[in-house]
Amino acid sequence: MARRLADLGVIQSHSRPHVSNDNPYSEAQFKTLKYRPAFPRRFASLWHAQASCAEFFPWYNQQHRHAALGDHTPASIHVGTAAAQRERRAFTLTDAYQRFPERFVRPPPLPPPIPAPAWINPPLSDEVAQ
Repeated sequence: MARRLADLGVIQSHSRPHVSNDNPYSEAQFKTLKYRPAFPRRFASLWHAQASCAEFFPWYNQQHRHAALGDHTPASIHVGTAAAQRERRAFTLTDAYQRFPERFVRPPPLPPPIPAPAWINPPLSDEVAQ
Protein backbone atom coordinates (compact mmCIF):
# COMPACT_ATOMS: atom_id res chain seq x y z
CA MET A 1 0.00 0.00 0.00
CA ALA A 2 2.82 2.39 0.88
CA ARG A 3 4.41 1.76 -2.53
CA ARG A 4 1.11 2.45 -4.32
CA LEU A 5 0.63 5.69 -2.41
CA ALA A 6 4.18 6.73 -3.30
CA ASP A 7 3.43 5.97 -6.98
CA LEU A 8 0.43 8.31 -6.70
CA GLY A 9 2.56 11.05 -5.16
CA VAL A 10 1.09 10.75 -1.67
CA ILE A 11 3.71 11.49 0.98
CA GLN A 12 3.42 9.58 4.24
CA SER A 13 3.00 11.46 7.48
CA HIS A 14 5.48 10.75 10.20
CA SER A 15 3.69 12.43 13.07
CA ARG A 16 3.77 10.96 16.55
CA PRO A 17 1.03 8.49 17.54
CA HIS A 18 -2.16 10.14 18.82
CA VAL A 19 -1.08 13.54 17.49
CA SER A 20 -3.06 14.51 14.45
CA ASN A 21 -1.29 17.70 13.47
CA ASP A 22 -0.02 16.60 10.07
CA ASN A 23 -2.89 18.27 8.26
CA PRO A 24 -3.97 21.51 9.94
CA TYR A 25 -6.48 22.25 7.17
CA SER A 26 -8.38 19.02 7.73
CA GLU A 27 -8.16 19.44 11.49
CA ALA A 28 -9.70 22.91 11.25
CA GLN A 29 -12.46 21.56 9.02
CA PHE A 30 -13.23 18.73 11.44
CA LYS A 31 -13.36 21.15 14.37
CA THR A 32 -15.82 23.36 12.48
CA LEU A 33 -17.90 20.27 11.68
CA LYS A 34 -17.95 18.99 15.25
CA TYR A 35 -18.79 22.35 16.86
CA ARG A 36 -21.69 23.25 14.58
CA PRO A 37 -25.02 23.29 16.43
CA ALA A 38 -26.47 20.78 13.93
CA PHE A 39 -23.76 18.19 14.64
CA PRO A 40 -25.38 15.26 16.48
CA ARG A 41 -23.92 13.75 19.62
CA ARG A 42 -24.20 10.38 17.93
CA PHE A 43 -25.10 9.27 14.42
CA ALA A 44 -28.01 6.88 14.20
CA SER A 45 -26.59 5.13 11.14
CA LEU A 46 -24.03 5.33 8.38
CA TRP A 47 -26.70 6.98 6.20
CA HIS A 48 -27.25 9.61 8.90
CA ALA A 49 -23.51 10.41 8.99
CA GLN A 50 -23.33 10.60 5.19
CA ALA A 51 -26.40 12.86 5.00
CA SER A 52 -24.93 15.14 7.65
CA CYS A 53 -21.67 15.45 5.73
CA ALA A 54 -23.52 15.97 2.44
CA GLU A 55 -25.10 19.03 4.02
CA PHE A 56 -21.97 20.26 5.80
CA PHE A 57 -19.36 20.27 3.02
CA PRO A 58 -21.21 22.49 0.51
CA TRP A 59 -21.92 24.96 3.33
CA TYR A 60 -18.28 24.87 4.48
CA ASN A 61 -16.90 25.44 0.98
CA GLN A 62 -19.47 27.83 -0.46
CA GLN A 63 -20.98 29.81 2.43
CA HIS A 64 -18.72 29.67 5.50
CA ARG A 65 -16.31 32.60 5.56
CA HIS A 66 -12.86 31.73 6.86
CA ALA A 67 -10.77 34.22 8.83
CA ALA A 68 -7.58 32.64 7.48
CA LEU A 69 -8.86 33.25 3.93
CA GLY A 70 -9.47 36.96 4.50
CA ASP A 71 -13.14 36.30 5.33
CA HIS A 72 -13.70 34.62 1.97
CA THR A 73 -15.11 31.19 1.26
CA PRO A 74 -12.87 28.44 -0.08
CA ALA A 75 -14.97 28.46 -3.26
CA SER A 76 -14.37 32.18 -3.88
CA ILE A 77 -10.61 31.69 -3.47
CA HIS A 78 -10.58 28.60 -5.70
CA VAL A 79 -12.76 30.05 -8.46
CA GLY A 80 -10.99 33.42 -8.41
CA THR A 81 -13.78 35.77 -7.36
CA ALA A 82 -12.10 36.78 -4.08
CA ALA A 83 -10.17 39.72 -5.55
CA ALA A 84 -13.33 41.35 -6.90
CA GLN A 85 -15.10 40.76 -3.59
CA ARG A 86 -12.17 42.34 -1.74
CA GLU A 87 -12.36 45.42 -4.00
CA ARG A 88 -16.08 45.79 -3.24
CA ARG A 89 -15.39 45.49 0.49
CA ALA A 90 -12.63 48.11 0.27
CA PHE A 91 -15.01 50.47 -1.52
CA THR A 92 -17.71 49.92 1.12
CA LEU A 93 -15.27 50.47 3.99
CA THR A 94 -13.87 53.64 2.40
CA ASP A 95 -17.37 54.95 1.78
CA ALA A 96 -18.36 54.27 5.40
CA TYR A 97 -15.21 56.03 6.62
CA GLN A 98 -15.87 59.09 4.45
CA ARG A 99 -19.54 59.31 5.44
CA PHE A 100 -19.06 58.66 9.17
CA PRO A 101 -15.45 59.45 10.16
CA GLU A 102 -16.46 59.95 13.79
CA ARG A 103 -17.15 56.20 14.06
CA PHE A 104 -13.53 55.35 13.33
CA VAL A 105 -10.68 55.86 15.77
CA ARG A 106 -7.94 54.89 13.34
CA PRO A 107 -7.29 55.49 9.62
CA PRO A 108 -9.68 54.01 7.07
CA PRO A 109 -10.13 50.25 7.53
CA LEU A 110 -9.00 47.82 4.87
CA PRO A 111 -10.37 44.37 4.17
CA PRO A 112 -8.05 41.49 5.09
CA PRO A 113 -5.59 40.46 2.39
CA ILE A 114 -6.21 37.42 0.25
CA PRO A 115 -3.78 34.72 1.36
CA ALA A 116 -1.13 33.25 -0.87
CA PRO A 117 -1.48 29.58 -1.81
CA ALA A 118 -0.50 27.19 0.96
CA TRP A 119 0.61 23.62 0.51
CA ILE A 120 1.16 20.63 2.74
CA ASN A 121 3.08 18.84 -0.02
CA PRO A 122 3.97 21.50 -2.57
CA PRO A 123 3.87 20.33 -6.17
CA LEU A 124 6.99 20.38 -8.26
CA SER A 125 7.29 23.57 -10.31
CA ASP A 126 6.52 21.76 -13.58
CA GLU A 127 3.33 20.27 -12.06
CA VAL A 128 1.99 23.75 -11.24
CA ALA A 129 2.45 24.87 -14.84
CA GLN A 130 0.25 22.04 -16.13
